[in-house]
Amino acid sequence: MIVKFFRRKPQEKAIVALDLGTETVKAVLFTVEEKQSMSGEVIGKRGIIKGVGKVRHRLADVQSGTITDIASIVRQCKEAIRIASQQAGLQPQQLVMGIAGEFIKGATSKMTYKREEPDTKINVSELKNIVHKLQWRAFGEVRKALSEETGYPEIDVKLVGSTIVDVRVDGYKVTNLLGFQGKEVEMSIFNCFAPLGHYAALQNIADELELELLSIVSEPFALSRCLEFDEESLSAIFIDIGGGATDIAVVSNGSVAGTKMFGIGGRTFTKRMSVELNISFNEAEKLKYAYTADKLEQKSKKIISNIINEDIEVWLEGVVLAISEFKKISPLPSKILLSGGGTFLPEIKSAINDRKWHKKLPFITKPVGSYLTPKDLRNIIDETKTIGGREDIIPLALVNIGIDLAGEDTVIQKLLRKVIGIMQV
Repeated sequence: MIVKFFRRKPQEKAIVALDLGTETVKAVLFTVEEKQSMSGEVIGKRGIIKGVGKVRHRLADVQSGTITDIASIVRQCKEAIRIASQQAGLQPQQLVMGIAGEFIKGATSKMTYKREEPDTKINVSELKNIVHKLQWRAFGEVRKALSEETGYPEIDVKLVGSTIVDVRVDGYKVTNLLGFQGKEVEMSIFNCFAPLGHYAALQNIADELELELLSIVSEPFALSRCLEFDEESLSAIFIDIGGGATDIAVVSNGSVAGTKMFGIGGRTFTKRMSVELNISFNEAEKLKYAYTADKLEQKSKKIISNIINEDIEVWLEGVVLAISEFKKISPLPSKILLSGGGTFLPEIKSAINDRKWHKKLPFITKPVGSYLTPKDLRNIIDETKTIGGREDIIPLALVNIGIDLAGEDTVIQKLLRKVIGIMQV
């Protein structure tokens, strides 16, 4: 029997995962432990949360995931990191930053490379050529699609990051291509793009924080990778409802098919309440929180529920439109995992489970929505005991990505990083 145990690295680095959000900056400070066998072989890793800091934005600082006041956001980020650091008793050296918003485009491109000499073993030189060619093809495909969707010229669309999510040789799944023989190399590469202005704002914020930037990560992509699962065992639709937008990621047979976002979030429902009840936005927000906490009398609950349901149909249409763009996925996964502060509105889950929106999409069985909770992320340990709600799933998903980034890159990922560096110039 092989005994597994965790051991912390000497002089461990502290990393902070930063979720800018529409309502709140969330900073989660963590370190990484290695899971080892008795022989000393590293067989896995987990993140240990040491500190958490949350600071609310001013109302106009972020709109639909787009930053409108960089200086204000920097102050709030620094304060959130200070709070997390004080709780942890550690200063972070590295940073993982999330990116979201309705103009962020994420898609997985499946590319095939036909080898001229299938009987020879793949060496580093050929591997470099394969990664270079496939990534440039994927880059052109997704950048063109985002340009057509948003109206931005292709030159104003910036590559945020890329991840290889699947590699196969003649249909056989591998983790390292070196040494393999075969005729066809198939690679699935997830690329995330953003309008130049949005990307530049995030880079400016990262520079001001004076931490080593490990990566700017698509938050819906991070969400889709937050669960541990066996090869090709997970098919699900992840839906995260934040303050300003809804993020959707589709995972099919263990691979991320892509991500979509649209600009309806918790604020949409608050604004409707503000107008219908003739009260300020802040008053409406407090009333919404009281409603979700079930602290209102029955008559008031009925009034608010009716108001919210007026926008639920519009939100569902956004969900249908976003999911319908995954034309290559048929049938669609019937498992729907809900997260984000917006899901505290009971009408969200009821709409997913009780209404007939799914009839417009290629589901074989009726989709069922359930809540994604921090307990579902099993390779993260919260020593602070302060993270307990599904509104914290995104920063935890960023922690999960940070765990991988803190280690050594694979040979393929190192080559991909070099190609990305050229593309980002």
